[in-house]
Amino acid sequence: MPSNADRNAAPPLPEPLRIPVADSHTHLDMQSGTVEEGLAKAASVGVTTVVQVGCDLAGSRWAAATAAAHPGVHAAVALHPNEAPRIVHGDPDGWSRQGAREPGGDAALDEALAEIDRLAALPQVKGVGETGLDHFRTGPEGMAAQERSFRAHIEIAKRHGKALVIHDRDAHADVLRVLKEEGAPERTVFHCYSGDAEMAEVCARAGYFMSFAGNVTFKTAQHLRDALAAAPADLVLVETDAPFLTPAPYRGRPNAPYLVPVTVRAMAEVRGTDEDTLAAALAANTARAFGY
Repeated sequence: MPSNADRNAAPPLPEPLRIPVADSHTHLDMQSGTVEEGLAKAASVGVTTVVQVGCDLAGSRWAAATAAAHPGVHAAVALHPNEAPRIVHGDPDGWSRQGAREPGGDAALDEALAEIDRLAALPQVKGVGETGLDHFRTGPEGMAAQERSFRAHIEIAKRHGKALVIHDRDAHADVLRVLKEEGAPERTVFHCYSGDAEMAEVCARAGYFMSFAGNVTFKTAQHLRDALAAAPADLVLVETDAPFLTPAPYRGRPNAPYLVPVTVRAMAEVRGTDEDTLAAALAANTARAFGY
């Protein structure tokens, strides 16, 4: 039995990729160590670019500032789907870790969205997200605020010509519905893709990018491997969503961008292709998705 120290320890460095790739979705502000240390560790194994994603106003400001300071970092800014009802209703189960706050109402949500709009105009901000819908964590009373926020983020992404980064948890049909009703931006990314192969075909027809995280390696995730196999090669991305979703065999231990090669190699096996071919496609796809 591994000790608690072993279970909490950072996984070892994987063998470096020969073709550099990007981590299309990470949260450096939630990881241990400095940004510089995390980026250097990632670069040492061929992960030379990361997209730092904001989930609330503070995190989005931090993402923009970090991207401005580091050429290998691009930012995405947004109110996480669980943050919108928290702002409106004071929901203590929202995304932010700052503790319960007083309900702010629709005016507070509008004010927060205006700040996201301002940040989205910055050149180092390449994406608007993560936004979308989360039916797992937000109950019926929060759905209206969540959907209103999602629609606003779609409009912001289109107006600024930025990629839309979608968080979709137990909400596939509604996310696809809102995208169709609003008209999706030219570049739309399903972060931590969670649908099945049938949904992957729907996304492919619409030209949506599908980003796969470490959970594609989990034993219980055959539907994700089926989706990965069905997705067109030019619409597939890789991400960590670190510090979450650490790939097998390190599941449960801290995740970070340097572990992307573990997921890339598992993805190559699923797709029946070689590591270098997949890595080259992932690098090109991520640059195209985020416009850098």
